[in-house]
Amino acid sequence: MSGSRSRALDLARALVILSMVAYHFSYDWFVVLGGDGGWPGRWYIHLWQQSICWTFILVSGACGHFGRHNLKKGLILNLCGLLITAVTVVALPSQAVWFGVLNLLGCSAWLLAALRPALDRCPPLAGLAAAFLLFTATYHLQSGWLGWPGLGVQPPSQWYQSPVLVILGMPFSGFVSSDYFPLLPWFCLFCCGYFLWKLPAVRQGSGRLPLPDAGWLSRRSLWIYLAHQPVCMGLAWLLRALAAGI
Repeated sequence: MSGSRSRALDLARALVILSMVAYHFSYDWFVVLGGDGGWPGRWYIHLWQQSICWTFILVSGACGHFGRHNLKKGLILNLCGLLITAVTVVALPSQAVWFGVLNLLGCSAWLLAALRPALDRCPPLAGLAAAFLLFTATYHLQSGWLGWPGLGVQPPSQWYQSPVLVILGMPFSGFVSSDYFPLLPWFCLFCCGYFLWKLPAVRQGSGRLPLPDAGWLSRRSLWIYLAHQPVCMGLAWLLRALAAGI
């Protein structure tokens, strides 16, 4: 820990941002320009993509302990998420983003601002266990069921008919988004990160590790997120054009 920042969280966020850039460059190379629609479905690619999502959301939840302006942070993240939606709808309608990860993090920041007094009264280990149980119970909500294998229920079909409930994780028939992170289950994972950082063993143990300072990259993660996709697409297109000309 250094000042009001954690080197462990800075390093984790920096590494996951670099992994995300590499993933999206690969996606542009193989899927968008290469036409390999099956690339994202390969088990190891899916595992890579999920590791990025899980780590990014967990770290964002843990970083909720360091922010004092969650309402402002949530507004900025949601506006950036809406900007991405507008750009993708105009520039690449087939890959349009509706309620992507930035909108999730923006709404999670608002919810954290409202729920933080209650969350802070909850014992960290109990809170972590409850948040993880809710995460696993709602993980398949967008697919039409709630609970765990062998112990689940099918929500009423009416829940999947309103555009408003898309935000909660109940998409209507025909809904498509290339980056979709509804509040359920992902806000529960965000809360897992928040409670995980409250555990003394995690917080104090990470502070003792001799980690490099990745604060410069971590602080610019939002701007890297906003800029990396057109840069990756342009670089992939240029490299394919050069390869075709050789």
